[in-house]
Amino acid sequence: WAGGDLYVDERQCEVHAPPQDVWRVIEEIGGDNGWYSFPLAWRVRGALDRMSGGPGLRRGRRDPRDLVVGDVLDWWRVEEADDGRFLRLRAEMRLPGLAWLELEVGSTGGGTTTFRQRALFHPRGFLGHAYWWAVWPFHGVVFESMQRNIARAAEARAAEPDP
Repeated sequence: WAGGDLYVDERQCEVHAPPQDVWRVIEEIGGDNGWYSFPLAWRVRGALDRMSGGPGLRRGRRDPRDLVVGDVLDWWRVEEADDGRFLRLRAEMRLPGLAWLELEVGSTGGGTTTFRQRALFHPRGFLGHAYWWAVWPFHGVVFESMQRNIARAAEARAAEPDP
């Protein structure tokens, strides 16, 4: 990223589960596992992307449980993966700018985990700015739901008895 405008939609919550359980849920997102919020909205966005010449959601993922740098994850590509801590996905969908989704896990030391989620967008020209403001209201619904559902899935996983 070489400067200019950068829009950020950031959310953070406390999850009542150990970091490794939150990370497992994060690392399994996408593909057949879905995105933990409004599957129809993700499918519509994927269809719009396919119609404009992008990859859409059809690419899936290489492995259902493991992500490494360079992996394709639906219309995203894994740009950075610090196992157990941080995942940065770069959007490869057709956009008037560059977009990333970052998911970060941190231990609070008190048996809970901090889960931070950031959507970043570097717009190209007027259309890029217009695009951000057009989708921004949907981010509030989709990404809030995504974070809440990831947290719930991690808490459910933490409540499961050890095998």
